[in-house]
Amino acid sequence: MLKGGTTPSAGCVLVAKRANIPIHMMIRPRGGDFCYNDVEFECMKIDVVKAKEYGVAGVVFGILLPDGTIDKPRTKELVTLAKPLNVTIHRAFDMTRDAFEALEDLIAIGLPLLKMLVEAARGRISILPGGGITPRNLSRILSQVPFPEVHMALPSSVDSKMVFRNGAVFMGVAITTPEYAIPKTDPKLVKNVTRVLHGKL
Repeated sequence: MLKGGTTPSAGCVLVAKRANIPIHMMIRPRGGDFCYNDVEFECMKIDVVKAKEYGVAGVVFGILLPDGTIDKPRTKELVTLAKPLNVTIHRAFDMTRDAFEALEDLIAIGLPLLKMLVEAARGRISILPGGGITPRNLSRILSQVPFPEVHMALPSSVDSKMVFRNGAVFMGVAITTPEYAIPKTDPKLVKNVTRVLHGKL
């Protein structure tokens, strides 16, 4: 999560599937930007094929060219490989040059823009809002635009079981992130958000 999400291990995906809910697998070989070299793209293609073998509901990825535009040939290749899985383009979309140029307009327009996008899509493509959505503002957002699904982080942490803790060694994360706190999704928040979504559908 500190890198914005990367491709999970096979074990992580297969264990997550036991929850018997639709799983969408991130296809992102590393953190950082979304402009990938040939080796990284090969990894992404293999991961898409593996995602189908794992039986997930969909894959999530995004690829940009150096000029900040969508890498259409590679995106098309991954979409083709992923069929018949659902495909979601992640926050690489937010990093396109058009998104940056329109930043101030987006801040000013906000939800009305998303509403126009949803109406224009007319069911041909799903608009999935994400970033800045919390359990506190979700009801207000859904009252203006009835999104059937949202993307959000619902984090909490549990204390490590380690009794001996070496405070002089760090595992590469920022010092502001406790080494002995284990990040996890808060199930209570998930239940609350699910209730809100179901109440708005």
